Amino acid sequence: MKFIGSEKLIYAFSPDNHPAAVVDLDELFLVDCPDCYSGQIRTSADLRPNIDTSIMDASTGPIAVPGVRAGETIKVRVHDLFLAESGVMVTAPGLGPLGEFISEPDTKIIRIEKGLAVFSDTIRLPLTPMIGVLGVAPAEGSVHCAIPGDHGGNMDTKDIRPGNSVYFTSFVDGANLALGDIHACMGDGELSGTGIEIAGKALLSVSKVPGVKIRTPVIETPSEFMVVVSGEDFAAVSKRAVKESVDLISAYHGISLGDGYRLLSATCDLRISQIVNERITLRMVIPKSILGVLPQFC
Repeated sequence: MKFIGSEKLIYAFSPDNHPAAVVDLDELFLVDCPDCYSGQIRTSADLRPNIDTSIMDASTGPIAVPGVRAGETIKVRVHDLFLAESGVMVTAPGLGPLGEFISEPDTKIIRIEKGLAVFSDTIRLPLTPMIGVLGVAPAEGSVHCAIPGDHGGNMDTKDIRPGNSVYFTSFVDGANLALGDIHACMGDGELSGTGIEIAGKALLSVSKVPGVKIRTPVIETPSEFMVVVSGEDFAAVSKRAVKESVDLISAYHGISLGDGYRLLSATCDLRISQIVNERITLRMVIPKSILGVLPQFC
């Protein structure tokens, strides 16, 4: 099995990044990822205002996949995640929706023991490991790894976890995949500004999906598809999530936009992935009873 070490990092997704590693289609490979702070916070004395935020969310890669061409759709399967022995959660003035009530920065180191996150002497949390940053190179420009978009990036969506897959449009030949920002636990919204941030390793594979055209990342679980959209304004992001999802539903069933819209309203859920990054991320959850597969040439 190929191993890709975390010494091969990027701080922005860009078509100008040269691949740091190469994997074959359908090959299992293991990727080592630093935590979102790039290892700058190791003790309770290390405070977020004192770190270099420009290197936050550094991602391992880019990882090129020969045989993938620009414009094609790829499927990245998350087979497993392996976590470090401890993670970290911080608070700081201005961080998250309650940041105005935080007067002093604070850091909490959280041990991982026997499949649980030891939050305190009396509180232990079941692990819900997921990948915060996963994406491909955009067609042009440079997007910091902390910012989500149509290329993926810092989507902070808790369903990017073992057993699920993420579909992307490849904007460049080889896709140039990169990932980082693993969490041991994180709820929808990432409301305090962090999950349990932790270093770890991700076991992945990449396959091609002929004929499918998508405009924004799509997550597949055993029972659902999730259309992931990021942007600056909640109303605009939610509108686009609805439109992209209605287009998929309408194409799958061969029905009008109006009927697709009605079907979505009756069966689908709009969920918040995160509201604390520079751009928010929402996802429209479509049951597989409504969308059995991603339609071709939609």
